[in-house]
Amino acid sequence: MQVLYTASARASGDGRDGRVSTSDGTFALDLAVPKEMGGAGGAANPEQLFAAGYAACFHSALRLVARRAKADVTGSIVDAEVGIGPNGGGGFGLTVALVIDLPAVQRTAAEQLVEQAHQVCPYSNATRGNIDVTLTVREAL
Repeated sequence: MQVLYTASARASGDGRDGRVSTSDGTFALDLAVPKEMGGAGGAANPEQLFAAGYAACFHSALRLVARRAKADVTGSIVDAEVGIGPNGGGGFGLTVALVIDLPAVQRTAAEQLVEQAHQVCPYSNATRGNIDVTLTVREAL
């Protein structure tokens, strides 16, 4: 694979109760363990960062395949939920649920675009076979 871009970030402090920042200085956040996991909460956590990255990446892939199909993705939204829990082997695992709004696209066509985006999205390709990912096309309002 020819690498087109490389992102670089650093974690410091106490891991999940620390800080993350990018090497170019455009992004820096304090981290805290969520209350649901026994922490203080009140700051970002790695699962939120993963959810934000996956939502943005999947939305970009969706817009790419929609453009190729000449589909109208006006008002499109991708929501991502990332869950974390024990994996039964002494470690932890993740789950991902993507919920997609394509209000200007008929449901069958929307489902096809979402599946195509799932084949194109780098996050989907990285998680395939490793993380359970569910895709849901939300009913138009």
